[in-house]
Amino acid sequence: MNWKILLATFVALAVILSGCTEPASDDTEVEKGTVVIGSKLFQESYILAHMVGIMLEEAGYEVDVKEGLGGTFVNYEGLKQGSVDVYVEYTGTVYSQILEEPALEVWDPEVVYQKAEEGLKEDGVLVISDLGFEDAYALAVKKQWAEENNVVVISDLETYAPGLIIGTDPEFALREDGLPRISTLYGFEFKEVKPTVATLMYEAIKLDEVDVISAYTTDTRNELFDLTILEDDMNALPPYDAIVVMSAEFAEVNPDAVTALEKLDGQIDTETMRGLNYQFDVDKREAEDIARDFLIETGLIEG
Repeated sequence: MNWKILLATFVALAVILSGCTEPASDDTEVEKGTVVIGSKLFQESYILAHMVGIMLEEAGYEVDVKEGLGGTFVNYEGLKQGSVDVYVEYTGTVYSQILEEPALEVWDPEVVYQKAEEGLKEDGVLVISDLGFEDAYALAVKKQWAEENNVVVISDLETYAPGLIIGTDPEFALREDGLPRISTLYGFEFKEVKPTVATLMYEAIKLDEVDVISAYTTDTRNELFDLTILEDDMNALPPYDAIVVMSAEFAEVNPDAVTALEKLDGQIDTETMRGLNYQFDVDKREAEDIARDFLIETGLIEG
């Protein structure tokens, strides 16, 4: 082949290839793709997952909310393996179950948060926002009894504990940072411990079959059954602050997603979350509708 023809062929080929690989112009929108949002197996997690999803949709992402995907390890392993991009977790769960850190003699929420954040980062996971509430274990009694006996904090139970029956879920009755920690730190034991599932535990105090229960701070039934949550004045129980966690790899290439979810920081207190759960449990509203209305009411999105 004549060298001039050969040269012309190479030049033409180079032009064609350069046209194929030319970067998109500045006015071409880059597709952001679909974000997979994990969720645990209870109503609060559904609502929060949809909040995350709606905030991301507002930022231009398509979302796939996996309501009831599974427990802690299903969501967390999904995050690490790339099948989940983001979900809402709790600091106490990260500290005790994921990182398997030893229980603190006295729980400090800031220490637990810091340890959780550092441990997650080493695992390739980032804390994007602290939502502002915790869904923690707590001791609860009937409001009328608390008022009649001037019981406000757990320490106030010391005088009455020898004559009281406590209902707890089986895990709280046995775990080191549960009822055993209460007994050790506060220096009293109850007359009887009745381990049972959460639903029966709440029914038991409603029917006066137990006097105290290991309640959950954002549980709707605290309000329905007119219960008083006692302040843990000696910080015997671990904190469970709700946090948005995201794969560091996903965050690196999706800064808009990070920015969108940072807006949720500090937006929900415990009483508000309990009210949102109430809408799901009692009013029978859809989790997505509850989430959207909340975001509109707080001004995070437009109606």
